[in-house]
Amino acid sequence: MRTLDDDLGTPVVLPRPPRRIVSLVPSLTEALALTVPERLVGATDWCTHPADLAVTRVRGTKNPDRAAITALAPDLVVANQEENRQLDVERLRSAGVPVWVTAIETLNQALTSMERLFLKVLDVGLPDWLATARAVWDRPGALPPTPVAVPVWRDPWMWVGARTFTGDVLARLGLTNAVTTERYPKAEPDDVAARLVLLPDEPYVFTADDGPEAFPDRATALVSGRALTWYGPSLATARAELEAAVRDATTADGRPAEQYSQP
Repeated sequence: MRTLDDDLGTPVVLPRPPRRIVSLVPSLTEALALTVPERLVGATDWCTHPADLAVTRVRGTKNPDRAAITALAPDLVVANQEENRQLDVERLRSAGVPVWVTAIETLNQALTSMERLFLKVLDVGLPDWLATARAVWDRPGALPPTPVAVPVWRDPWMWVGARTFTGDVLARLGLTNAVTTERYPKAEPDDVAARLVLLPDEPYVFTADDGPEAFPDRATALVSGRALTWYGPSLATARAELEAAVRDATTADGRPAEQYSQP
């Protein structure tokens, strides 16, 4: 019998390393499916990676089907403080289902949290993709400190702000987040003082025809939401992908990228 504290410090009793896992977090679903596919039995409808994932679906991250989860007889449910509701966590625990809650606001927290999950909770050793991700992100940022902003919704416009995983990813790339007031504040595009706007394809699906036109005098780049907002196997390749997108966008008009870092 083992008792381990999750990322929030809540004791989770685990008689043995879990063998039947339900994931309520798309990033962690991908990580589990790649590392321990035989143990993953359930995931949300939003868990889109890997593309061939064949497990029982348990509805969404904010409205999971708790009865369906319980029926799968999991010996662990993996959740996240931001993506999932405390109410669902508490009711699953009341039904006798162990729930491991992650809390991630920085890239280092993501890497450390996943290391604990695989090493301490699942007892499977450090996955190769996680070791690669740690090495990739240990390098200092190589991009000029360009003021950048990342909208996550429009109508109304909402932005990645302070104390967020994505905001920390921007900083680790060497960029400067122009939105620093709240975690996800609302603001009109003209009120955001950024030289570069990164337009992800989730949760709002920005496209070439829906997003760039709102920033006629600023550089924009369409980027993968998975590269920018997911923690998991995508971290091994996200840095190179994002750096390439930023460099392409900030040199598209013939000016060197360094010029965008000037006030």
